[in-house]
Amino acid sequence: ATMSNNSESRFLPEGLTYDDVLLVPSYSEVMPREVNISTKFTRNIVLNTPIVSAAMDTVTESALAIAIAGEGGIGVLHKNMSIEQQAAEVRKVKRSESGMIQDPITLNVDAKVADALSLMKENKIGGIPVVDNNKKLLGIVTNRDLRFQKNLHEEVKNIMTKDNIVTTQRGTDLKKAEEILQAFKIEKLPVVDEENKLIGLITYRDIIKLKERPNACKDEFGRLRVAAAVGVTGDVMDRITALVEVGVDAIIIDTAHGHSKGVLDTLKKVKASFPSLEVVVGNIATKEAALALVEAGADAIKVGIGPGSICTTRVIAGVGVPQFSAVMMVADAIKGSGVPVIADGGLRFTGDVVKALAAGADTAMAGSLFAGVEESPGETIIYEGRKFKAYRGMGSLEAMQKGSKDRYFQDMEDDIKKLVPEGISGRVPFKGSLSEVIYQMIGGIRAGMGYCGCSTIEQLKNDAKFIKVTNAGIRESHPHDVTITREAPNYSR
Repeated sequence: ATMSNNSESRFLPEGLTYDDVLLVPSYSEVMPREVNISTKFTRNIVLNTPIVSAAMDTVTESALAIAIAGEGGIGVLHKNMSIEQQAAEVRKVKRSESGMIQDPITLNVDAKVADALSLMKENKIGGIPVVDNNKKLLGIVTNRDLRFQKNLHEEVKNIMTKDNIVTTQRGTDLKKAEEILQAFKIEKLPVVDEENKLIGLITYRDIIKLKERPNACKDEFGRLRVAAAVGVTGDVMDRITALVEVGVDAIIIDTAHGHSKGVLDTLKKVKASFPSLEVVVGNIATKEAALALVEAGADAIKVGIGPGSICTTRVIAGVGVPQFSAVMMVADAIKGSGVPVIADGGLRFTGDVVKALAAGADTAMAGSLFAGVEESPGETIIYEGRKFKAYRGMGSLEAMQKGSKDRYFQDMEDDIKKLVPEGISGRVPFKGSLSEVIYQMIGGIRAGMGYCGCSTIEQLKNDAKFIKVTNAGIRESHPHDVTITREAPNYSR
């Protein structure tokens, strides 16, 4: 008897994944278009869309981070780059749009035309305020002033607009700024203090973006939000310091096994040095791990050991927890703690996102769903007349060589033959722009919430009911007994 008891106690209950369950429809008074899909990414960061892009070197760099924040989600910049490069990527996202630009790029009065042109090209901007050594505004130089300049050594002070510069004071809201810009037919409005010192810049392009993307995920200064991944490495504090200096909104301590001493120690150290920084920790898959991370001060917890399409951890190490059960166990364990759960990996269809949220996640993180979009890093490959993009696990040999070894606790190993990968390299079909992909994801989430009669994600987490399905049930769920002649934008096998 003792024998069987012992072996029973070593087994957790049955582990289920997204395909093993369906949400049960329920009485509804809410239309999909009326549901509220805003949610918490960390304790203090709210997203307007519950979707996060993964910190992978074939998924998230600044271009994708800008695109996903514009749709109300958030991107996590990968860490397979130097500290300086990662900080520069954060800066690109933070500078891509603003209410009032807090620290506008300026030219000193002695600058030459060549300096102005290179600054404009590098930062993709069309106008730069010119200031003296005390930050006093002297003029503004725009691409119109530079267009017909043959002499690159000409000083900008000779060609800038300096008479009757239209400026405004601190505290001008964007509506008032728009009226000023339209009245004077200008695109840049410098903000100055009483002594005519430059303290900000409002641009017409930012006002247009605000109208085009009212749902964007922004900080209190109207800049897009962005997160960045860091590893448990010797220089982790230097990396975080550099990221905080450029205004990163959150960092993710990103490892393959978040329930380990090194990770918990790093978390405590980071929270002690940067008490107001939002720190996400992952990845985990058990309630014990979740409780340990909450106790150590995590601001959000990322769940997923081995569910990703490019991950081989479960086959190589034999370790993992089916993702649906993992999310549910973790969310249950820390309910009421105020710490959000991120369901990371294993999402193949938009319905999986709804199941993850209903299981208790606050947001869902996806890699393969975004790897094929235009904004993801990497070239588009043409193969047999069709377009693809490369997609690889951060545990693949190629990615580990580029720097993600520490994620799998193999950072001491320099010999490539001695790395033990936990991921593969592959390719995914090219999918067009991120906004099309995320439009379908949001549509699926809204539809699922409508069927369940839930008007908020919080309600979905509390009220949704599931039913287990068999293999026959999965077969019945997918299109069957027909040949698909026209693919849908949100379904392919």
